[in-house]
Amino acid sequence: MFIAGLISSACAAHRPAPVPASDVAPPVDSPTALAALWDAEHVSPPLPPLVRHADVVAWLGQLRQQSPDLFALEQIGQSVEGRSINHVTFGHGPFHVLLWSQMHGDEPSATCALVDIFAFVRAHRGEPQVRRILDALTVHVVPMLNPDGAERFQRRNAQGIDVNRDALLLQTPEGRALKALRDRLNAPLGFNLHNQNWRTGAGTTGEPASISLLAVAFDPARSVNRGRLRAKKVCAVIRDALEPLAKGRIAKYDDEFEVRAFGDNITKWGTSVVLIETGGSPGEHPDAAGVRLNFVALVTSLEALATGAVERADPRRYDSLPMNTDSNVFYRLIRHASIVAGTGVAPFGGDVGLVVSRAVQTVNGDRQLRVTTRVDDVGDLRVLGALETIEADGLTLAPLFDPALQAGDEVRLPDWTAWTGNTIATGQPGDLVLLRPTTAGRFRVERVLRAEIAADAPSRR
Repeated sequence: MFIAGLISSACAAHRPAPVPASDVAPPVDSPTALAALWDAEHVSPPLPPLVRHADVVAWLGQLRQQSPDLFALEQIGQSVEGRSINHVTFGHGPFHVLLWSQMHGDEPSATCALVDIFAFVRAHRGEPQVRRILDALTVHVVPMLNPDGAERFQRRNAQGIDVNRDALLLQTPEGRALKALRDRLNAPLGFNLHNQNWRTGAGTTGEPASISLLAVAFDPARSVNRGRLRAKKVCAVIRDALEPLAKGRIAKYDDEFEVRAFGDNITKWGTSVVLIETGGSPGEHPDAAGVRLNFVALVTSLEALATGAVERADPRRYDSLPMNTDSNVFYRLIRHASIVAGTGVAPFGGDVGLVVSRAVQTVNGDRQLRVTTRVDDVGDLRVLGALETIEADGLTLAPLFDPALQAGDEVRLPDWTAWTGNTIATGQPGDLVLLRPTTAGRFRVERVLRAEIAADAPSRR
């Protein structure tokens, strides 16, 4: 297996089985086929937030050991705390592409997708799709720019600086390493790979922005030169590739010029940049869904660059994307419930929106992902969307008054005037119970919603 031993003990049981080389189906060119190939072959760990610098070092060590003729490895710097910043190269073509990920330590989706791309290139190097990429492109990858932030699962580096706002002062060693590499390569195109808040929506549709794209501006006027036009065309290629997989969930990031940011300045210095921001996806395993979308987007982009298909792309497909909308998507939205708030007030009809927070913690030496929900809004939330919507018409929503409750239990409600536990109010934990009225003041438990959510890893599809 390509990354044997990478996953922490907290999720090692979910490590996907290796795929024997003889069983690997040939890659095909359609995005849906690429997605199916990722489903069958991906080697990235199932919970990207648990990835740390030691894992990246292990991946790269195996690259060096297993395919020294295919991948070139180089250390281009050290983080504040002395962790290596690494540069991987594959391909021998004349067009150079630079990709960097995890500039923010708590944004790991693309790092895992890049691991899957390394494995994909290695497994299929003799097949036409990969040969075209290797022959036409030289691909440069910095898989984890901010390893100290990744260790803490935090945005900033060990100095407390946002590396993505350090393009001009260059006070961070991570920023200096990226700037030096960009200046040495002077690649015509770069990919700046990030995650965004799961509350971000795709326009006003109520759908989450699972992927947001940006052809980064290089001046306040947001001018379009040849390089930025190419970036728009790459974004158009990505939109067309991902829409069958995430219909209505592709958006456009705000292109206002940010004078301090790396993407804007790298574009200004001569490397036009495509920004990919990975947001939330509906379903049980949003992390895996984000990695999958990144894999398809990046492989499709590289092939379009290799074949010249990107030049035929219509930039209007990028320009017409809906804009990112802040804070209009909940993690979970319960609609049309009869709400018993637990405060003693009479029941009332409405919606309840829950948001999620995620933190990495170490318990008994194991690195674990803690996922918790809390109530963010109560009332008429019809204009907002969610990763999961629960239609509760005819149901009563109450605080979880007994943690032992399970679906199917028959219960009576407590005396809320004497209740001292959680309530259904902004900021309260998302421990809730959905109840169906039966007879004589009794209710049947339909569903129990707990504030603490198990961060289960997905099984291989």
